[in-house]
Amino acid sequence: MRPGAVSLNVADLERVQAFYQETIGLHPIGRDTEVLRLGADGSTLVGLIDIPDGPRRPPRTTGLFHLAILLESRLELARALSRVARSGWSLTGASDHLVSEALYLNDPEGNGIELYRDRPREDWPFTDGQLEMSTLPLDLNDVAVELVGTDPGPGGVEAGARIGHLHLNVADLDRAEAFYCGLLGLEVTVRGYPGALFVSSGGYHHDLGLNTWAGQGAPPPPAGALGLDRFELVVDEALELDRIERRLSEAGIEAERSDDGIRVADPSANRLLLTTR
Repeated sequence: MRPGAVSLNVADLERVQAFYQETIGLHPIGRDTEVLRLGADGSTLVGLIDIPDGPRRPPRTTGLFHLAILLESRLELARALSRVARSGWSLTGASDHLVSEALYLNDPEGNGIELYRDRPREDWPFTDGQLEMSTLPLDLNDVAVELVGTDPGPGGVEAGARIGHLHLNVADLDRAEAFYCGLLGLEVTVRGYPGALFVSSGGYHHDLGLNTWAGQGAPPPPAGALGLDRFELVVDEALELDRIERRLSEAGIEAERSDDGIRVADPSANRLLLTTR
């Protein structure tokens, strides 16, 4: 199971589209009646849904903490840093997480974004069998040195870029773990962060981050609020969707099966599409 496209409700489609193209480096993929799709190499990473009159997401509610775009190398991270600087946008942070190096910023409507590259798996630190992650300062000058003597590239993200993980504000970690691990089949990788839990499949450091930093018991935003509309989790085969659907039904959780997958909401009302695409 891995994260797929993330769909956002936005009030100013033109401005947000320009940001994701110029500052992040995504390319237009297509548009249907609902979603403007942006991505890399024909694969959608971010979908923008135009809701000019949508209510703003209130503070201290559940929803998107950030979406994270995984880049293939440290050189691509340096190119991402250069794009952000050239566009005149500001970072909100830059961190060394031991397993990865990451840049942080917000889009024009306040949605959090992480641009990161992974260190090789053999370099990920473990203590007593537990994966270690931390938040240390990232030396941006050291990252920028990667650009010295290189071709500046085409300007956008490279073909291999994808959604590496999502980080969600949830109301309760125990209920989130029961849903994402007990029902969907992900596994806990890190419990060491206060108020946060990291889960994944296939031994990755995290496909999802879950936190209660918006407040224990935080309510969901109003229906149709700006920000996260839904996100995708992609599974390998339709049979796994059948198994998940059965577990959801046995747990009494309402889910809708359609041609494109299973639509369901987690216990904090974050909506997702489970799909094989």
